[in-house]
Amino acid sequence: MTSQPAKAPAKLGRQPIKVLVVGSGAREHALCWKLAQSPRVAEIIVAPGNAGTVGGDRGGLAKVRNVALRPNELGAIVALASDEGVDLVLIGPEAPLGAGLVDALAAQGIHAFGPRRVAAQLECSKAFAKQFMQRHGIPTADAAIFEDLDEARQWLVDHDGPVVVKASGLAAGKGVVVADNREEADAALLRIMRDGIFGEAGETVLLEERMYGDEISVLAFCDGRTALPMPAAQDHKRIFEGDRGPNTGGMGAYAPTPLLDDAMLRRIHHEILLPVINGMRKEAYPYIGVLYAGIMLTETGPRVLEFNCRLGDPETEALMLLLDSDLAELLLACVEGRLRSDEVRWKTGAAATVVLASSGYPGSYAKGAAIEGIAQAEADADVRVFHGGTRWDGDTLRTAGGRVVAVSAYGVDLRDALAKAYVAADAISFDGKHLRRDIGWHALAKSPQPSQDNISQTGVPS
Repeated sequence: MTSQPAKAPAKLGRQPIKVLVVGSGAREHALCWKLAQSPRVAEIIVAPGNAGTVGGDRGGLAKVRNVALRPNELGAIVALASDEGVDLVLIGPEAPLGAGLVDALAAQGIHAFGPRRVAAQLECSKAFAKQFMQRHGIPTADAAIFEDLDEARQWLVDHDGPVVVKASGLAAGKGVVVADNREEADAALLRIMRDGIFGEAGETVLLEERMYGDEISVLAFCDGRTALPMPAAQDHKRIFEGDRGPNTGGMGAYAPTPLLDDAMLRRIHHEILLPVINGMRKEAYPYIGVLYAGIMLTETGPRVLEFNCRLGDPETEALMLLLDSDLAELLLACVEGRLRSDEVRWKTGAAATVVLASSGYPGSYAKGAAIEGIAQAEADADVRVFHGGTRWDGDTLRTAGGRVVAVSAYGVDLRDALAKAYVAADAISFDGKHLRRDIGWHALAKSPQPSQDNISQTGVPS
């Protein structure tokens, strides 16, 4: 969908609003859960949602109902928003952002929280992101960009050593191969460029310097001029303990991470987040939405691994438990260009999320297994179970995806949050249930009793 001229959205004032959430995962369930707490929100429509967002007694969320539209049905989503009189659209997954959903909504005068199509290239095209960072002096790994397989393979011959092979386009979080040697990198190139395992996403490939250090996620609310960081989080991408096995969409996360202090968070804010916002504005692509910076804490300082243009999953599930502000008010402040640091407040303590996946994920897996124990898991008031790949079959809850649920818990510190999350995770059962037992291991190994002093009540570095 191409960009369209925008109409000026109506000022919303203080009246109750109707929100449309686009997406079907645990991230969207967590966002609906937080939005439903806002006195400003009268109704929440989810397209398509899941078994956790059906509303009423079954979903446990007031104000919420599902509509059977997929995120890639852009025209139908715009029509739904217009017909329903939606005041604000919150877009969860990356694909509709890259396809221009925000542009299409803007053409109808509808507020949308997310970047427009050109700005969303920061995530949708790793080649674009790399060149943007080079133009604006944002620290990142050196990389070569190729559209020709033979040229890429020759580069490997001339540059021996560890390398990261990245499909430039969207590949559901699975388009990155960390190769230990030339043979592994060459095999990845052949799978991506010759065999086309990622389709069009792999037509352009980056061969990138491998960086070493702790990997963290820093997300920020953005209104085109301001970027206000959230508590830094850490995702766990690999399927098995010890960060082994293939990449997934994320097997767990926690926040805040003790792997960086307030000084490092300030440095990331000034050297990475603000240069992105300023660079986008200078290039006439004002960035509105969430900017997600995947960062490696190297010996020479923070360097960008990748950008995402939306809230992460499973980071969102943990962050929503920590957010002490009205999410709806924050989103409105961003889309109306009036975001202020005093509007963003965070609880002290920590939150952790453990993903329960289907056996075989991220490869092929069975669906339809009965899920039991969610009510028992949520008996602890500090625990929320956010649905991902779930569906109702009459009165039976069944698996319907690879990442089934995200068990999330709040605690006074990281150990407390993790303990609660794992007790709750063990209360849930379904055939083939798989989970990692080491979420948070990087932090616990480096800081046996992690301190929460490195994050302020606002979460905003001074």
